Amino acid sequence: MLYHLYDMQHAAMRPMRFWAEAAQHTFQSPLMPLSYTKLGRAVAAGAELVERTTRRFGKPAFGLAETLVDGRTVPVTERFVWQSPFCKLLNFAKPEGTPRQPRVLLVAPMSGHHATLLRGTVEALLRDHDVFITDWIDARLVPMSAGRFDLDDYIDTVAELIRFLGPDTHVIAVCQPAVPVMAAVSLMAAADEPVQARTMTLMGGPIDPMANPTTPVKLAMERPLKWFERSVITTVPVYYPGAFRRVYPGFIQLSGFMSMNLDRHINEHVGLFRHLVRGDGDSAEQHRRFYDEYLSVMDLSAEFYLQTIETVFQKHALPEGTMVSRGRKVEPAAVRKTAVMTVEGELDDISAPGQTIAAQRLCSSLPDEMRKVHFQKGVGHYGIFNGRRWRESILPEIRSFILSHDGK
Repeated sequence: MLYHLYDMQHAAMRPMRFWAEAAQHTFQSPLMPLSYTKLGRAVAAGAELVERTTRRFGKPAFGLAETLVDGRTVPVTERFVWQSPFCKLLNFAKPEGTPRQPRVLLVAPMSGHHATLLRGTVEALLRDHDVFITDWIDARLVPMSAGRFDLDDYIDTVAELIRFLGPDTHVIAVCQPAVPVMAAVSLMAAADEPVQARTMTLMGGPIDPMANPTTPVKLAMERPLKWFERSVITTVPVYYPGAFRRVYPGFIQLSGFMSMNLDRHINEHVGLFRHLVRGDGDSAEQHRRFYDEYLSVMDLSAEFYLQTIETVFQKHALPEGTMVSRGRKVEPAAVRKTAVMTVEGELDDISAPGQTIAAQRLCSSLPDEMRKVHFQKGVGHYGIFNGRRWRESILPEIRSFILSHDGK
């Protein structure tokens, strides 16, 4: 019933949203004399806030049409080059004749937001890399006939994509994928597969959650798995393509994210109102761009969510050396051909400092020249892969790390 109640709430708010949109357009019209007054701008701003807080945000587009290569503007074409029921591999292709660039597989989080959350990450990487990204598919849109998708399937998908892209692939995992990416790389190394990633960069991921437990980690530890299954898992209604699939809804995940920093989000929306009243269009547009992405969420399959909670946060299976996938033990010590870099942010309140760098300890067979550690001061979780410090401080370190191991 949870999903039905959520959809009913949105349906009940449609008349309010309609009138808010009408008021917004009316008081922003150049033909309306009040639109030139502070009162008119205040009415339009209030109407926009009502419309945005009652809207259901769809999946945004990447919208990356061009980039710079060697100081020259080149067009970028988005094309899907691989697909499974739960994932598409998206390549941001450059024209023929573009100089060869290191091939990067950017593994996006499957944690409630769409892969477009990494738009800024992709945009910055594009200048110097051939970028591929995992575009995970909303579980409520995947028919039951497509079967299950759990953590083991995620690991298998990452391994399959590395094989597909070939031996010159550099893998970057942002947040949640750190554990399954490390598992996939470890399993491929243990099997001594002919295709293995050149490098693996783990950014703000829960490799060892107990190294510095945050609020989400403590919640996962305090509650039994049955509590999560009973409290946050629901069934997709019959009017969606994924009817009857059991999921962890994106709107529940979003509620959790919002509640962690509720004061900040309230202040941001108050700030939007003030920007609109003052006529500060640039600041208002910056707010819209961020929240259009942040408020756009997707559902996760129940089996993936529950297995992740149990394996990563309750059993701490990877750092404890007990992680198994499809009967195969995950042994990071087997990694010998893939260089490893870890990135952490000083103010990260989701995967706190200490959680990701644990990967360096687990990959015990690597020599020092195949390791790199970067600790970024003054950034929180999203600042690791987005914003000025990502572009100016973190990206150059990753670029240097990839280049030093490309083609070796």
